[in-house]
Amino acid sequence: MNILITSAGRRSYLIKYFKEAINGKGKVFASNCEYTIALQEADDYFISPLIYDDHYVEFLITYCKKNDITSIISVFDIDLLVLSKAKDIIEKNGIRLLLSGEDVVGICNDKWKTYEFLKQLHIGTPKTYKSLDAVKSALAAKELAFPVIIKPRWGVASLGIYTADNAEELEVFYKRSIKDIRNSYLKYESAFTPGEMILFQEKLTGQEYGLDVINDLGGNFICVLPKAKLAMRAGETDLGKTVSPAGFRDIASQISNKLRHLLILSVDCFEVKGRIYVIEMNGRISGHYPLSHLAGTNLPKQIIEWLEGKGTNADNFTFREGVYITKDLSPVILNKE
Repeated sequence: MNILITSAGRRSYLIKYFKEAINGKGKVFASNCEYTIALQEADDYFISPLIYDDHYVEFLITYCKKNDITSIISVFDIDLLVLSKAKDIIEKNGIRLLLSGEDVVGICNDKWKTYEFLKQLHIGTPKTYKSLDAVKSALAAKELAFPVIIKPRWGVASLGIYTADNAEELEVFYKRSIKDIRNSYLKYESAFTPGEMILFQEKLTGQEYGLDVINDLGGNFICVLPKAKLAMRAGETDLGKTVSPAGFRDIASQISNKLRHLLILSVDCFEVKGRIYVIEMNGRISGHYPLSHLAGTNLPKQIIEWLEGKGTNADNFTFREGVYITKDLSPVILNKE
């Protein structure tokens, strides 16, 4: 059983988790558009074309067939959309794509669709507007008050996010966010909505949480693994604490049963005066999954067992509450010629 993790980047820990899970029954391959530490940890690797290269998917398929790779999983939002659009052709070549379909990925990647999805389910979510005129009207009508969050509609890793405290900053940060998009890889997905690349959102104040909402390969809800976010770095949880799933199970199962995502959905939310407000959803293993893993959960092991045709093993979803977890920054030499 060989598995490929695409857009692996710096997630060397994820490569290690999957290598431990496969336990000699196969190899863990990794790919990225440039050499990174995660590639160094893999059993084998390759440098891929850029995600939006016309030959990207073809390149992956050819490499997988040559190396008997039977499953692909990705950990990067932009990659998810490209791969999900090609899911049929990838799986026709005998390669299992371990991610949700294009409809689910589209809801998660397009933050306006996320907002509409949550409103349809009557799940708490911040007031959101998709044009500068609309947010100005809301402010004038006192439906909204400063501060206002300005963020890319197709955002990744907290790029282009600003907080405006007044009308002047609203204009300045709006233009700056657009500039950030055009100068980064966010420009590719943002091209789908060229006139509406930016969202304006009510700023919430409360305790922030990251939820891992776990489904099986059939899209059936398994469990929710919640963590309080105590410190953030570059859009990822840097210090967190595992908490009881009890207060999050209803919302998690409601989202899961409607979305029917595969494997894992990363959900960011706030608790404000006892109510949960969902901010974002991402259809991948996120930067806060390691907190679940270190608290006893082993999703990679369960994925391997599912691929082997085994059922869900409750032991793979052990989850100790009250565990504080941080990420350590350790300098490493890249063995790159």
